[in-house]
Amino acid sequence: MKNILIYTGPSCNFCDAAKRLLERNKLKFSEIDVSSGENIRDEMIKKSNGQRTIPQIFFGDHHVGGYTELRALEKENKLKELLK
Repeated sequence: MKNILIYTGPSCNFCDAAKRLLERNKLKFSEIDVSSGENIRDEMIKKSNGQRTIPQIFFGDHHVGGYTELRALEKENKLKELLK
C-alpha cells in the first residue's frame, strides 16, 4: 500500500475533514504542518504543481489534490484502489 502524506495547517477545517475521512477508512497517514517550518509551504507548492491551498494530499508520488478530490474518490469507491 502506498504511503499517504497530507500537508495541513492550523485551524483548517478542510484539513480536519480530510484527516477524519482517512481515519474513517482506516487509512494511516503522515501529516506535515506547513506552519512548522520556513520552507515547508514552498515544498508543498512545488510538489503539488503550484497548488497553494491546504490540505494537499499525496498517495505515494500521486498528487490527489485537496479535501474535495479526496471526498470524490471516497464517493466513487476509488480511494483504496489508488493506494494499491
